[in-house]
This record gives sequence, structure tokens and C-alpha cells, in this order.
Amino acid sequence: MRYFAVLLVIVLAPAAARATPQAVVDVDRATPGAAVTDQILGMNMANWFDQTQTGMAAALKAGGIRAVRWPGGSASDTFHWATNAECNGGYVSGNSTFDNFFTDIADPDKLDVAVTLDYGSNAACNAGGDPAEAAAWVAYALAHNENVSHWTVGNEVYGNWEYDLHPAPHDPTTYAKAVATGYYPDIKAANPKALVGVVVNPGNSPAWDPIVLSQAKYDFVEFHYYAQAPGQESDAYLVGQAAKDFATAIAAVKSDLAAAGKPKTPIYVGELGSVYSNPGKQSSSITQALFAGQVLGEMMNAGISRATWWLGFGGCSDASSGNFSSSLYGWQNFGGYMVFSDGTPEYGCSNATPVLLGTPLPTARAFQLFALVAKNGEHALPVTASGQTATLRAYAATAGAGTALVLFNTDENGKLDVSIGISGLASASAVTTTYDRAIYDKSQNNVWAGPDKKALGAQAMPLKLTLPPWSMTVVQLKP
Repeated sequence: MRYFAVLLVIVLAPAAARATPQAVVDVDRATPGAAVTDQILGMNMANWFDQTQTGMAAALKAGGIRAVRWPGGSASDTFHWATNAECNGGYVSGNSTFDNFFTDIADPDKLDVAVTLDYGSNAACNAGGDPAEAAAWVAYALAHNENVSHWTVGNEVYGNWEYDLHPAPHDPTTYAKAVATGYYPDIKAANPKALVGVVVNPGNSPAWDPIVLSQAKYDFVEFHYYAQAPGQESDAYLVGQAAKDFATAIAAVKSDLAAAGKPKTPIYVGELGSVYSNPGKQSSSITQALFAGQVLGEMMNAGISRATWWLGFGGCSDASSGNFSSSLYGWQNFGGYMVFSDGTPEYGCSNATPVLLGTPLPTARAFQLFALVAKNGEHALPVTASGQTATLRAYAATAGAGTALVLFNTDENGKLDVSIGISGLASASAVTTTYDRAIYDKSQNNVWAGPDKKALGAQAMPLKLTLPPWSMTVVQLKP
């Protein structure tokens, strides 16, 4: 994990009380953009967390999750699937086997699965990863109807924090050769339909991408992005700027692919989060939810093929390790990577306020809302905003014959009046679904409330709405 980085949520005031719009949002339905996929609605799952617990699959389904990644982060480069064990003393839950992962997590709602293969170590834990071991895993999955769509070779193997027993660790030439002459042909021999991916790291390791993208063989690339370093969290940055920086990073990946002569290669955002280690108070707050919603919008606009947030379950922390500064907004005495509650007590955080396993925490609400928009077969639409736009973020997509928007007000304290126009549309039936600071604030009393949905009925266009402070709003319009 390394790298730095809403949906508009709308709350309506009575028609007579609405102020003159401060901002105008215009959507052009005549110029569809990138194809939309629900595969951006993904979560990482960890092999060190017991995935057989009742309620986990149901929580993922309720949160709109359509894709998962396993066995999880840096553990992937020490993990050996056949023995369900890790090198270097890594812990694996005895219940979290590959077969159980499908039975308990992937199969119930037919989730798309990506696996990260061990590049760092062989089964004897005395050398680098073995392509034959990876190919055997691919063959096993195929024989047992455990459908894995994406197989990535290694996790962040460009970084010295990653376990790597090759003679030249973290070396792009060694990695590219291992993929081109070992992993790629061996995996394709085991299953010709398997998609094989390589990891990219634009900018941070200047030599990595040019060598790997020109010398390796691959069907997609996997990119990881974290907005902040631990201890340096800022609500203002996370809510107001981080998603824009994420979009810049995606553009850098595309630039590297173009330079390698492979501009159409799909980009999978394998890990994504607000902080790359020691998550604290911000991770359980409305602020991370607003960041998550915005990056979902940026990925939709950029045509990202797949994405998995870090992390579905597991990873609680408290003030002994995470940042619980009073400068950060929120009420919880726990933080963590988990998007859904780990249960009582939170895994690794025994003194945390009790929360029922599977309860959607704020970031899960961003995925729940975006699931109303990120539909297969739809297309992103251009959005033009004018007026007071400093605290406005807007994304849009087709929704059959209708249109869906996601609107964000990034102002912590002030409302924002907006006017929404859709090209060629004079009137529409409107539904809004909003998650905002006021809803999150109920968690001060350990009440984890969901989004507010309003059916507005037939409305003349342009539609006028008031966005509450720190809010995400999905607007669904049907002619």
C-alpha cells in the first residue's frame, strides 16, 4: 500500500423557501463518455480475518459491493494457497481458506474475484515466488468452478516494504522477466481465459513502469493509491483536494501505458484508501466517506475497469496507533481500514464502542449510494458547473432513458443551492438519496443511520435542490 489521493447528496427545502441557486450543473446527454461498470464497487478481503462469520456476505450485498480481492495486501507475497500458510511468520485464519472464501464471500452474491499471486516467496520460503505454484492455483480454481477473473503477480513488489526473496528484490527487470517467461505463459497454459496483471507505480519509482510495461506480458495493470501518510491526515485535504490528486495519478498511469505503446490496457485500482498505514479517527468519519464517493466518480469518468477499496473487514485501531487528533472530525474511539464493522469487539481493538458485525460504517454508505449509479451498460456523461463551484463536485451517468447524478457539497458548515439541467429534458420524475454530516453525527450516540431517500415526483427542469453541509446526493431523473 502506497500512494496519495463526492457523490452529491441532495436534501430539498420546500419550493417556496429555496434560495436563488448558488451553482448551476448542466449535464450533456448527447455526448456519452466512458463505459460504466459496477466492478468499481469493490472491496479487499483479508485472509487473516475469519471470513466464515455470519453476516459478512449479506453486508457486502447490502452495501452494493460487486467485486472482491484476496488474499490481501502484502500478505499475498508470503501466502501459499495449498497449505493456507505464510512465510515470515504471517498469520492466516484457519477458516479463511480459498475454498471457504468462495463459499462464504464470493458465491452468495456472485461477486467478481481478483487474486494476488505470491511473487515474493516460494513454498519452501527460501527463494522468490514460483510461477508453477501460481499456475497450479489457477488450474485448481478452474477445475473447481471458482471463477477468478483477475490474477495479479505480486503486491507492490516495487517497494522495499514488500517481502521479496529474489536475488534482486524489488527490481523491475527481474519482475518483468519473471512475468514474461514464467507467470504469464504458465497461467495461460492452465487457463487461457485467465487475465494476468502487473503492478504499476507511476512517478514514485521512475524506472519501474518503463521497464515493466515494455518488457513484461500482461492483460491489465494494477495500481494502488492512498491519499495521505499516517499522522498527516487533514479533513480539508481529504474532502476538498484528494480526489483531484487521485485523478492526476490515474492520468499518470495512462501516460505510462501510452509511452509503452499499450494505451488501451485496462486499469485495475487494486487498493484505495485515505491513509496507507495506522488508520485513525478519520477512517470512521463522514470525511473518508466523502473522499470515497468522489474517487468513485473519478474512476467512473476515467473508465477504470475494476477497483477494490482497502478494506472490507478487519483492521481496527485506537489512539495507541492511529491519529485521533481533535483537528479531525468525528466521534469514535476507534478507527480502522474496515468499511463494515468487524463486530463486538472490533477485531484488534477490544476497547472500541460495540457495533454489530456488518454494520455499514460511513465509507460503506458512499458505495451504497454509488451502486445506484454505477450500472453495467451505462456511460459517464459530461458535467459543466458554473457559479459557486469551489465546494461543488458533480458526476453523472446515463440510467437507461434517464440520468443519474452524484453531487457533493464539500463545505463543512454551509448549504449549497444548486440548479440541475439535463440537455433536452423539460421535466422529469426525481428521486434523491442523501448521506451527510447530520446523518453521520448520530453516530456520536452509536446510531449508524443510513441515507435519506426522497421521491419528489414530477419536477420541471432545471431541478432546484439544496445540498446540506458535507454531503453526497444521488439524483435519479426519469423523463
